[in-house]
Amino acid sequence: MKAKIVFLGRLEELAGRPFQDIATSAPMDWADVIGWLEDGYSGELVDAVCADRVRVAVNGALLADKQALVLTDGDELAFLPPVSGG
Repeated sequence: MKAKIVFLGRLEELAGRPFQDIATSAPMDWADVIGWLEDGYSGELVDAVCADRVRVAVNGALLADKQALVLTDGDELAFLPPVSGG
């Protein structure tokens, strides 16, 4: 299974890149994604992604509940930080 993880805004800075392609042997749920992040990224990024204010979108559709995530072949998972500005 191949998927793409996209980091936007401040999360891109923490990740050090705008996206990461991943390959796994099976679909991934929220716990799998967090485990994958913990294996390759800083604790600061993982903490930021897990924050309540960070939204998650799969293939452009926002998820109301991160725990409902199921990432399958060809999916794009985007982490969207809170919007700020005036």
